[in-house]
Amino acid sequence: MARRSRSADPPPPPPRGAARPARVLVVHCPDWPVVALGEGAEAVAVMEKGRVFATSAAARRFGVARGQRRRDAQSRCPALVARARDEAAERRAFEPVVRALEAFGPPVALGRPGWAALPTRGPARYFGGEGAFAERVGEALEALLGAGAFRVGVADSAFAAGLAARTGALVPSRETATFLSPFPVAVLGDPATADLLGRLGVYTLGEFAGLGERDVLARFGVEGGRLQALARGEEVTPLSPRALTEALVVEVAPDPPITRVDEAAFVVRALAAELAHRLSVGGLACSLLEVAVELSDGGRVVRRWSHEGPFSAVLVAERLRFQLEVFLLGRGEGEEGAREGRGIEGLRLEALEVAADSGRAFELWGTPVHDEERVGRTFARLQGIAGPQAVLRAVLVGGRGPGERVRLVPFGEGLAVGESLAGAPWPGGLPPPSPALLDGRPLGVLDAAGRSVAVNGRGAVTAPPALLLEEGVGCAVVAWSGPWPADEHWWEAARHRRRARIQVLLEDGRALLLSLEQGAWQLEGQYD
Repeated sequence: MARRSRSADPPPPPPRGAARPARVLVVHCPDWPVVALGEGAEAVAVMEKGRVFATSAAARRFGVARGQRRRDAQSRCPALVARARDEAAERRAFEPVVRALEAFGPPVALGRPGWAALPTRGPARYFGGEGAFAERVGEALEALLGAGAFRVGVADSAFAAGLAARTGALVPSRETATFLSPFPVAVLGDPATADLLGRLGVYTLGEFAGLGERDVLARFGVEGGRLQALARGEEVTPLSPRALTEALVVEVAPDPPITRVDEAAFVVRALAAELAHRLSVGGLACSLLEVAVELSDGGRVVRRWSHEGPFSAVLVAERLRFQLEVFLLGRGEGEEGAREGRGIEGLRLEALEVAADSGRAFELWGTPVHDEERVGRTFARLQGIAGPQAVLRAVLVGGRGPGERVRLVPFGEGLAVGESLAGAPWPGGLPPPSPALLDGRPLGVLDAAGRSVAVNGRGAVTAPPALLLEEGVGCAVVAWSGPWPADEHWWEAARHRRRARIQVLLEDGRALLLSLEQGAWQLEGQYD
């Protein structure tokens, strides 16, 4: 459809008797995923699903932009430091900012990490106007994070205030529609609607706001009506303030310091029970716990424990007890070994990652929940006896071969950011099922003429496998499938790895997985 000539003027202002719109102040940091990392390098890109999610200002000067693939970004900026996104860490790093905003009085509404909003009514009167209030907010954030890290905007709606924060603008009351008018419809955050509006000749928010409400509802439905209200500067949904709850921290400062394990066990049981009570009152469950221990010799030790399910009070107490045994008795922690007169002067527990507690259901066969807790306590006791690295659990990670898909990590610990890629696509990966037993013995694969079988550059075998040689003993191959070639990390010379796998069924009934790398065959696994 051809673009129609239309005035971009916004709708007329409301009559004088209309209610005054609620005013909103938005604090926004578009580079917060980078700021939260605390990375010292100048050119930094935060990656999500293989593409750039956020960049530092220095990276943008080289042409690195959101949505680029990693190779494209690094070709533009060879010194670029790429880091995987950790949204949970971003939210934790944003907490000091939220607390600084809460000090101004009104409850704070949160969006994505790096975005917060609060009403201006009340603080604006107290500080002598919205401009003075915004200036005080900017000063507080500058003292916390440094100059230029955040921008502040004020308007009649949170959506408009967020756009105003891009330039630090304070939009006068009832002039929000005029302010929004020149913005492209893409800022509404709905690509499908923006594309359709563009094909209809509607390119700006002012043009979209000028359309008839009934026409918009008939063509775009309820969601289109909501977007048009945003374009007019109306507050579609009220701010949902974060509840002002007490910090999920429990701590104790024993006097005199704890020097005996039985004393420590008594204290940790009380602390764990108190933290569990605070979580249950708020209907929350903790999956990441931070433990800080102050020692009488001036040392301070901080540990973070993660858990696949929510921590129970019993499991927290058991894990904490064995950890304090390490500090007091010096087992398994190297330089943190026992010293004369060492004691525990302070103990602090903080729930870093919490979510709504949805409860724990029984297992399919009726196994009660307390059985899982008993297993967890047993593992924690074993770690106390043999050390944290002595009790490991298998965690699924990404990989093409069966031996690469599982990693052993200490019980109670999690994977690093970016390592849990089990669900990601792995081109060249082996289809299920995986072998029941893994092996690594060298062997030979021959064709019918007695020549060694290879895989060429096009990913095909040079001849059908006919004989398998193990320690000089041959066994006929009755069936085979594959190969599955993989050319990994070809862009990094130090990590480049090229190999291929085939499956074979032998005359003696065995089904094997074989792999070829650098011209040598080996037995990778055996199927049941």
